[in-house]
Amino acid sequence: MMPSQGVLRPMHASPTVRPTPFPEKDQDLRDRPYRQLSSEGARSAIQACLDEAYGGRPLTGEQAVSLLRAEGDHLRRLLELASAVRDHGKGRTLTFSKKVFIPLTRLCRDRCGYCAFRRDPGELGDGFMTADEVLTIAAAGAALGCTEALFSLGERPELAFTEARRALAERGYRTTIEYVARMCDRVMTETGLLPHVNPGTLDTAEMAILRDSTASMGLMLESVSTRLMQAGGPHHASPDKHPLHRLKTIEDAGRLRIAFTTGILIGIGERLEERIDALCAIRALHERFGHIQEVIIQNFRAKPSTPMRDHPEPTVFDLLRTVAVARLLFGQDMNLQAPPNLSPGVYPLLLSAGINDWGGISPVTPDQINPEAPWPSIEALRHEMAMLGYRLRERLPIYPEYIVHKDGFVPAPLASRIMGLVDEAGYAKGQGLGVRG
Repeated sequence: MMPSQGVLRPMHASPTVRPTPFPEKDQDLRDRPYRQLSSEGARSAIQACLDEAYGGRPLTGEQAVSLLRAEGDHLRRLLELASAVRDHGKGRTLTFSKKVFIPLTRLCRDRCGYCAFRRDPGELGDGFMTADEVLTIAAAGAALGCTEALFSLGERPELAFTEARRALAERGYRTTIEYVARMCDRVMTETGLLPHVNPGTLDTAEMAILRDSTASMGLMLESVSTRLMQAGGPHHASPDKHPLHRLKTIEDAGRLRIAFTTGILIGIGERLEERIDALCAIRALHERFGHIQEVIIQNFRAKPSTPMRDHPEPTVFDLLRTVAVARLLFGQDMNLQAPPNLSPGVYPLLLSAGINDWGGISPVTPDQINPEAPWPSIEALRHEMAMLGYRLRERLPIYPEYIVHKDGFVPAPLASRIMGLVDEAGYAKGQGLGVRG
């Protein structure tokens, strides 16, 4: 739902995030494959799209692509509208989850061109974490008030490596997913943390194995571009990154009523049209099943040890445009996140683009996917958001609306634990100090 102009007027009169000054055009032209911004026709098209959006009409895919080219005053208007849509649906409340990061295994049969997380057998950090290692991290998080245990791992290593099959067999498991399910169950039972898992593509049987021991699940769609799987592309050696496989996993999660997190990765070689196609594919699945609790817009960051170490990163303007267009595509009710540790120093700009969530932040463990990018301090973030007029509230790995407003998404075995952790609105108890909305 888009706010009408009548709705926007009083919202503009209230305190709003003021983007820090930026030039009329991108100084960094690293997104040059898409740029045709000098033509009067393109500027007129962008103006027409903004007028349509301000009138409360839903964006078409073509209009969304045009808005990804907004600059100068057009970009300011785009951010203003996205921020107003967010405020109309979410008020002055922003959320985050206090978590620990558990990299259960770095072994992975995929070889994405941008990934520094994966390992081959024999490399430092290969193998599977032991139960004691997992529980030690979880207990440390519980002691500091964390509520989420994020399990991240490589996809289906047992299909590629004898060493992975042997390690699982020694622990009494046949597949990685079976081991994940057991570790989730133990973490929940022995520490009280609620598991959120990112295990890659899954079939319905595997989801059923995980369903009763996880509060929520996630899988980044990343892109719907099959071009990226061609020779020389970032997904060429990654069979699990085929868009159809990933869309099927997201669809099956909806059929099983699993609260699900997904999103896109921008700047890895996709065209703007493909970026919008990916967002529209997510939106279509959510319209069918209502299970997408969060959409992440993640910006590519080059890693020194990867094949894409010299690939240009998307500009902050590219990120802002994409976040803002995503807000307009998904409307006021969707939870929209941009990872804060990947864009330090521009939090007010990200807020102005329409996000309402800062993702999981850990006081215990680093971001093992992006180890060079430290989490922000929770209290510093809370203070900065309060200065901008927003209240930062802690949530669980399953979003408040999926606890208190949407039936069937809380797994029965976890229901008592989840309900004991939240207030009547579904937020973590005892949180949300700061500016009230």
